[in-house]
Parts: sequence; structure tokens; C-alpha cells
Amino acid sequence: MGSTPFHRLALVLPPLFLTVYLLASFPRPPTVPIIHTSLAHLPSSSPSWDVYPEDLYSGGAYVNLPLGRVRYWLIGPEDGRRIVLIHGLSIPAIVWKDVAPVLASRGYRVLLYDLYGRGYSDAPQVTYDTALYTTQLALLMQHVKWDNAFIVGLSMGGGIATAFSAHFPHLVNGKVALIASAGIMESSDISRTAKFMSTPLVQTVSALPPFQIVRLQTAHLPHYNAAVASSLRDGPIRGLHFAFQSLARSGNQVLLIHGTSDKTVPYKYASKIQSLVPQADLATINDGGHDVIVTHASEVNALLLHFLADEYSYKPRG
Repeated sequence: MGSTPFHRLALVLPPLFLTVYLLASFPRPPTVPIIHTSLAHLPSSSPSWDVYPEDLYSGGAYVNLPLGRVRYWLIGPEDGRRIVLIHGLSIPAIVWKDVAPVLASRGYRVLLYDLYGRGYSDAPQVTYDTALYTTQLALLMQHVKWDNAFIVGLSMGGGIATAFSAHFPHLVNGKVALIASAGIMESSDISRTAKFMSTPLVQTVSALPPFQIVRLQTAHLPHYNAAVASSLRDGPIRGLHFAFQSLARSGNQVLLIHGTSDKTVPYKYASKIQSLVPQADLATINDGGHDVIVTHASEVNALLLHFLADEYSYKPRG
């Protein structure tokens, strides 16, 4: 009996369908993300060079990481105890200008850097999630050949510091300090914070250094607003309960510093974090706002130096 057109079609269709399926579902080759430029590419006439000089701190350099060029600084004696300072959502490493030099003068080796999308670090066109930020720091520490360090994070940087201690526990040297820390914010508070940041009061304050760098980044960095928006939506602002619980199990000493008048990350989150990390000590700064490391720098410095000392006894001053 000879084959009919139907039989021949039945033989042809299965491999045809398989070929179409494989072509449709086969992974596409990886694409290189678009990298947007940083403050370093602005013309010399830009006011940003005066507000936030590239050499604000000594020991500055760049490193090319997979998702762009990152600006960092190493200050303090080379043989000093190592500390990483992680800034927050909108203001780059200039925010540490009243803290980092003090730590360096007390013998600590301090690593500062600009997060992706801020200041002098490039802005990859990607999702600004927790893994992006923790991996950035891990690669930077590998570049500067640091095996571990004390970790200090401010605001969103506190969320990064906490997640970093969970993702890369071997890179944390026993102490984590979280200042006005985000990480477990509720959506309603994030929306309130975003609205508060656009109020006339905040816009007036942002005209003063170091806060005016926010306006300059908004105006001149092509991906800054997108990086901030993605960080609020996808980043280490909320949902890090698991990381704080991991920090509680880690054996690291933990210090929380929070101002009672913080309108960006309300003071209530300090006690919420402490409930997740019971061994953490809470240092309350009365009437301190979210910019506590600027307005109460001497108090913050005293708390950090006490905490970082070998003889720290889990009872900070303040």
C-alpha cells in the first residue's frame, strides 16, 4: 500500500513543529547592557565639579566592573582596620564628608565609593535590585584586595549592608553599623517618602551642599532618575526581613543609629529592625532627621568610634 499525502504530512509535521519550537524557545545570545555616563563626563563648566569634586577625598581611583566604571576612594593608613561606608539612595559618597576623614584620622582604612547610577559611577540600564548593589561591593572589595571589613551603611546603604552580610558573610569582619537604615519599609511609607522628597522644604534644603548634588544629578545625569526610581521599586528599600534575620544569626555585632525626627525612614523602623536583630544596640539621636550624619556628625562619629573599638561592650553612648 503506497503512502498517501496524509501519511507523508504526518511524517513531516512533527520534526517541523520541533524545529519551530526550538527556534522559538532557544535562548537568545546575551546582550551587553547600555551604560550611561557619570558626573565624570560633564564639561568642566558644570557646577558639579565645585559641589562634588572628583578628588573630594584623597586616594581616588576608578575600576571597570562588568556593569560600568565605579569611582572609589581609599583614605587612612594602609595598615588600619578596614571599614566600608555605603551611602544611600540619592546622595553619593560626598554625604560622608564629615565622617570618613574622622575615621581615617583615628587610624582606620576607609573605603568609600559611589553606587551605580550616582556621582562618578556609571549607570547601567538594568534593574537596580539588591543583588546589583551587593555584587558591586563584593567586586570592588576583590579589586582592592580586601578579604573582609567592618560595614557601615546609611539609609538604603543600610539595606545594602544587611543584604551584603547575608550574601557575602565571609567579607564582613564582625561589625555592621546601620544608620537611619531602610530595608523593611512598607509601601505606604515609601510613597510618602517619595512625595516628601518633592516638597518645597526638601527642594530648598537640596540647594545647600551636600544636598544640592541631588539637583545636579537629576538635571545632568541621563539615567539618575531611572536608577533612583528602580531602587525604590526593586532595590534594598524593603523586603529584606530575611537578610536582617540572617544578620541576627551571623554573630556580628550590630549598631543601629536613628534619629527620632526622621521623615524619610521613620524612627519606628529602628525598633522593627531591632526585633529582627535582637542583639543589635540602638543609639537614638533625639530630634535627628534623616540627614543625621550631616546635622549630628560629631555624635555619629562618637558612636561609630565607640562601636568599632575592640573593647565595645554592646552599650553605646547616646
